[in-house]
Amino acid sequence: MTSQSQGIQQLLQAEKRAKDKLEEAKKRKGKRLKQAKEEATAEIDHYRLQREKEFRNKETNVMGSQGNLSAKIEEQTTEAIRNLTSSYHRNMENMMKKLLSTIYDISPEIHPNFRAEV
Repeated sequence: MTSQSQGIQQLLQAEKRAKDKLEEAKKRKGKRLKQAKEEATAEIDHYRLQREKEFRNKETNVMGSQGNLSAKIEEQTTEAIRNLTSSYHRNMENMMKKLLSTIYDISPEIHPNFRAEV
């Protein structure tokens, strides 16, 4: 009976060792998964930053800087307003004379399509 009891004890001890090894393996696997996830996250962040940097470079090359573009548009608008104002002042007198002469110089004529029916 003691040999049987000893055999059972050995089986229980072997089962306990196997269970401990299994738990240790699970812990190692969990650590590896966590480490792999952290590495993947770091790699994704690095890739995202790299792509954003490339995008900003291409955007700057194609569009130019926004401040420069805004200043250029403002300058063009100011120049166009200046040109229109000077053109208005140059031609206002002549246009008023032409308009008034057209209004004052009326020559009454009978229209060619008018038929006098009596």
